[in-house]
Amino acid sequence: MDEMDEIVSEFLVESHENLDQLDRDLVELEKNPGSRDLLASIFRTIHTIKGTSGFLAFGQLEAVTHVGENLLARLRDGKMTMTPGTTDVLLAMVDRVRDLLTAIEHDGTEGDVDVSEAVARITDVLEGRDSVPAPVLVPEPVATADPVVELVPEPVAEAPAEPAPDEEVTRRNVAESSIRVDVELLDSLMRQVGELVLTRNQIIRQATGEADPTLIQAAQRLNLIATELQEGVMKTRMQPIDHLWAKLPRVVRDLGAACGKQVELAMVGRETELDRSLLESVKDPLTHLVRNAVDHGLESPDERVAAGKSADGLLTLRAYHEGGQVVVEVCDDGAGIDPARIAAKAVDKGLRTQAQVAQMSSADILQLIFTPGFSTAAAVTNVSGRGVGMDVVKTNIESIGGTIEIESVLGRGTTCRLRIPLTLAIVPALTVQCAGDTYAIGQVNLLELVALDADRAATAIEDVNGAPVHRLRGSLLPLVHLAQVLGVESERSDGHVLIAVLQAEGKRFGLVIDRVLSTEDIVVKPLGARLKSLGTYSGATILGDGRVALILDVQALARRALNAESLERTNERSDDAKGAIEHVRMLVAGIGGGRRIAIALSSVTRLENIPQASVEVVGSREVVQYRGDILPLLRLGRHLGVDSWGTEEQDKDKDLVVIIYTAGSRSLAIVVEEIVDIVDEETEVHDDIADRGLLGSVLIRDRVVEVLDVRDAVLAADPNFYAGVDPVDELTWSGSGSAFGATGIGSVQEAV
Repeated sequence: MDEMDEIVSEFLVESHENLDQLDRDLVELEKNPGSRDLLASIFRTIHTIKGTSGFLAFGQLEAVTHVGENLLARLRDGKMTMTPGTTDVLLAMVDRVRDLLTAIEHDGTEGDVDVSEAVARITDVLEGRDSVPAPVLVPEPVATADPVVELVPEPVAEAPAEPAPDEEVTRRNVAESSIRVDVELLDSLMRQVGELVLTRNQIIRQATGEADPTLIQAAQRLNLIATELQEGVMKTRMQPIDHLWAKLPRVVRDLGAACGKQVELAMVGRETELDRSLLESVKDPLTHLVRNAVDHGLESPDERVAAGKSADGLLTLRAYHEGGQVVVEVCDDGAGIDPARIAAKAVDKGLRTQAQVAQMSSADILQLIFTPGFSTAAAVTNVSGRGVGMDVVKTNIESIGGTIEIESVLGRGTTCRLRIPLTLAIVPALTVQCAGDTYAIGQVNLLELVALDADRAATAIEDVNGAPVHRLRGSLLPLVHLAQVLGVESERSDGHVLIAVLQAEGKRFGLVIDRVLSTEDIVVKPLGARLKSLGTYSGATILGDGRVALILDVQALARRALNAESLERTNERSDDAKGAIEHVRMLVAGIGGGRRIAIALSSVTRLENIPQASVEVVGSREVVQYRGDILPLLRLGRHLGVDSWGTEEQDKDKDLVVIIYTAGSRSLAIVVEEIVDIVDEETEVHDDIADRGLLGSVLIRDRVVEVLDVRDAVLAADPNFYAGVDPVDELTWSGSGSAFGATGIGSVQEAV
């Protein structure tokens, strides 16, 4: 009902505006009866009102505009000529339409407005029975003003409504309570507000050091007013994403019919608001993703039935706010994207070599679809196949500071996820310093700040082969030093470490900085092409002291922290060695008897120390209470045949060193003797071990380390562990039975 009310409200606003224009056009048409442009404009307006009124079931309104449309059609086609009498009946029709709109606005119905006289007069003119003589109409202004006079008492009645002044406001014409403003004017207003915010910041900073209380109060008042003005202007630019989605049902319906597919469209989060300018920028990329999902993603009805699915494909549009961004997802339940097919097509088109694709993970291979000229379509059609589109989608999204992600599971479907900033104009930020220079970090990405003194930093941070990791409350947090990224020398020489814990694209990492300065609202300024091409900065701003600060691109830093360094080191090796070399990121643990086990870091959720006394026995299995849940407990040494029973008895008073493993909503506690190291290096993987529970071995620092088969270990502790777990989660966390399988041991994203 709210949605229908909104449609009616918009109809009333547009119709009132159109009627005012109609009054002017009809009078002008009487002076220039041969103007085809005026006739065409009037006809289109009446036709629009008639069509919408029919859709909204306003019968009286539809009836009077229908006969008016017939008269205008005769005039437009030259079958009749414009006379004062014709003008009179058309103006009378406009007045009846205005009466009906007023009644609809009052209570949602057409009330008791009688349009029969207006319809009869127009019908008389159409049939050549002009019931109103021209001489009476022209010299007698009262006659032409009669319909207007009938409307005059309404505003007069509103003015003296003494008992209920609030009612006067609510009964105001809906057209008078809204205004249409050009988007360029709003953009100009936003730019001026941005400059006001910059000036506000400068004044507040200068007033802070002054002793004059009057100046301080004035600065505080300015701060309050500027903030309220900023919020108000930003609200004027916000629109629900439903405005963008409104045309997509027709697109999906027509495209499904053209492709011979049955598609059901679901929309979630229609009310999610986005800046108007960004809404326009997202329109074309989103439409392209929807077309791709229908054309490429969903199977034909026969193929779906053969695969055990329903004949109707499901396409879901989902929008929601997350961390100061708007996330828009396009999800289909189709066949998914086959990385092998993508890789083969990339090689076939010469976009990558066979050696290059052999070293790429499945996620990296999926990113190839954003390469210019890439397409897997077997033939060029009017829908797709020309290799133009996905690269443009990515370029357009990144041009507004957004990102695009793609996830796909064979047989289950594909999700394209757009992350778009809420606005590009003014954002709250944290200003930090590195090597004497000032940088800004958007607060939407900031989770917390962690300060470590020299003693704590020495033990809380492990830096192994260029992969520093901080154990933050038991979680593994990968670190990246801003000074190293920028290629400068840090000013920190006292051993203290300051970490900004950031989140980007669903992943957490720590950015090591020199010091924190302050928080303030910043006005985002675009970067030049050279600075933007560096991939480290997303924009620039002017601080309160007048200095320019670069805004750090947190998404780019996240990719650098978690992926880029390892990929660069791997790519530096010769092509001959690439086939046997893997980049390894693993947790190495001792299990007793001098044996060491390597576990993919992607399988490690947390590291904990648990008292021996907390271990309980349920049936034939050991369990432990952990964070309100009951976790199966697996002693890894015992599972792999290490004779450690005597050692366990001797160490019964010591805490257990536990690795928490999670798949879906279930977790497992794996007990090891000690945590030896976290490694991040290149090594050759050997599958020379056929023992149960092991996948192979790797050589780490001149020592052979066994690679654990995590899935086998989990099932040994709980055979039903994966029951009910999403197959995607199982695949992600168990490695699909391979040390370097679907998880990609080189990835630490899932561990943080």
